[in-house]
Amino acid sequence: MAEVSEAVKPSEKAKSKLSPTLVAVGFAVLCASWMLNAMDRQVFYPLLPQIREELGFSLVESGFLATSFTLGLAVAGFLAGFLVDRLGRKTIVLASVLVFSLGTGLIAISQGFWDMAAYRLLSGIGEGVQATALYAIIGAFFFHRRAFAAGFVGVAFGAGIFLGPLVGVPFAAQWGTWRAPFLLFAALGIVMTVMIFAFVKRSMSEAAAGRAGIDAANAFDFMPTGTLNRNTVVLGLGAALAGIIFYGYLGLYPTYLGESLGFDDGQASLAVAMGGLGAMLALVFGWFGDRFPQKWVLLVSFAGTAAAAWPMYTFATEPVAQYLLSFLVGAFGSGGLFTNISTALQRSVRPERVGRGQGIFVLTYYVAAAFSGTLFGGLVGGLGWSGAGLLQVVGAAVVGAVLMLLVNTNQMIRRTS
Repeated sequence: MAEVSEAVKPSEKAKSKLSPTLVAVGFAVLCASWMLNAMDRQVFYPLLPQIREELGFSLVESGFLATSFTLGLAVAGFLAGFLVDRLGRKTIVLASVLVFSLGTGLIAISQGFWDMAAYRLLSGIGEGVQATALYAIIGAFFFHRRAFAAGFVGVAFGAGIFLGPLVGVPFAAQWGTWRAPFLLFAALGIVMTVMIFAFVKRSMSEAAAGRAGIDAANAFDFMPTGTLNRNTVVLGLGAALAGIIFYGYLGLYPTYLGESLGFDDGQASLAVAMGGLGAMLALVFGWFGDRFPQKWVLLVSFAGTAAAAWPMYTFATEPVAQYLLSFLVGAFGSGGLFTNISTALQRSVRPERVGRGQGIFVLTYYVAAAFSGTLFGGLVGGLGWSGAGLLQVVGAAVVGAVLMLLVNTNQMIRRTS
């Protein structure tokens, strides 16, 4: 079956208006906005024990609050997939950063479970819209190197996971309240909005995807015409498993370290930060995703996640061991899975549907993530921490690895030499 090379330029006319410096600066600002997104959501987890103690939340309620914001992220991100294929992506990114910053700031005034859940949901809505618009910009402008470009965004996300606890926890200690970091990150969101407005050019954000210089009538005739097809269904299921895995680990990991292994706040924060450091290997996984069939990159990523999570929840009890294992789960579970499932879904639809392909990823990944903390908390009650980790994180990763065997690479756009 014929395949199309992604060596074609996405939009020569749009690119010609931008110097390499403007492209680099604009892309750096977009990556910085995604790093703030990660810091914004990540600061909640290490502060959750303090929040739980002050407001009296149960473990199941805490697990829900840790990950339920992704429900808003999922639904809004999916709907945004249709908008970014029709409306200005820069405008959508600007609005999304303001919305998630507002939600973050409101968390600081929470008095109970329901109002905090509402503010977390609002924050998630903004983050979901930003995720879809940002990855649509990458998929269009960097059409022939999208996984590698997405790897840079993954590095920014990993940096946010790494820096969020290291900035937020000491800031909370300095001001004597867990509420202070949420106000800090809300203010940074306003600053980031101004930077996006000033430095991200519309000739970059609104670039057309993939049809310049080729015969549009039949260049993609080897691909299904609709958005839903075998690959988008299989990869969507894989995205759901990845969301259950990574947010199941992320949401209650500091609580697990403190309650089960006796780690102090500093040790738990560093362990979570190491997961962010591992996620920064997204650049490497993105490089692999552009050069090898992504089904195999994803299979290895799922298998690597399972291999690292097994000792994490069974016999690794020392801080150094947990730091290393958290790094590996971040590398495979975020750097490998997030980067390559999102771009593989874009490659499984025709170029004019890139936003909808990304929307499928955001929907499936974050709907599953929304309930992963609640599920994990419930499993802990019945199976203990080890049983919950083995079932939800290790087991789901094994299923995901097997599922990737069903991906049909002959119906995906890929770069050829």
